[in-house]
Amino acid sequence: MSNKPEHTEEPAESPAGAVKTAKPKKTALREYTEAFLIAILLALLIRTFIIQAFKIPTGSMEPTLLVGDHLLVSKFSYGIHIPNEILFTSIQLFPDYHFFTRVPERGDIVVFKYPEDPSKDFIKRVVGLPGETIQIIQQRVYINDKLLKEPYAYHSKPPSLDSGKRDNMPPLRIPEDSIFVMGDNRENSHDSRFWGALKVSKLRGKAQWIYWSWDSPNSGVRTDRLGDSVYR
Repeated sequence: MSNKPEHTEEPAESPAGAVKTAKPKKTALREYTEAFLIAILLALLIRTFIIQAFKIPTGSMEPTLLVGDHLLVSKFSYGIHIPNEILFTSIQLFPDYHFFTRVPERGDIVVFKYPEDPSKDFIKRVVGLPGETIQIIQQRVYINDKLLKEPYAYHSKPPSLDSGKRDNMPPLRIPEDSIFVMGDNRENSHDSRFWGALKVSKLRGKAQWIYWSWDSPNSGVRTDRLGDSVYR
């Protein structure tokens, strides 16, 4: 058995005159401020690229969507859209960027920038797709000369020859970069029949679910609509 003394390592000594300083602790105010800023950043990222809430202000989509319905809209359903607007305003500095753009399917309910006033968001249903020819005869929609079945369409008035494009529209070929959208409440909707085809680049997202619904005339919540899909 060895009689050599055991050696243990001693911690290295600090150079003469060196002084260790502790890192200053964050103040409660700083921690709260950082948490708030991170939360705001995450909210903006989610709102821009993933999902956004919208409110239905008019009856153009009745009875599918009612005034007071609040929707969650998927922002990535038709590709990645990077808006170039000043935050919390509708002032656009230059055109938006779009990547991996996808065309909606017929029947999709979409939110888009109103072509005649981009500061406003509209919501309508996709009826015609790029390259198709659409025509309306006595309120009935024809796609490439074939009658389109529309169980969602609601008519509050009978067909009229004096209604202009509302009930009768001559054949229109939809451009390859556009779609044709209409409100389900056909006699109470300002849509592609009046201002033309909608460019796919104007889309903001696809409506998915109703997360809240407020019945203003009766001052109550429509509990039977909460959590419903807009395609039920």
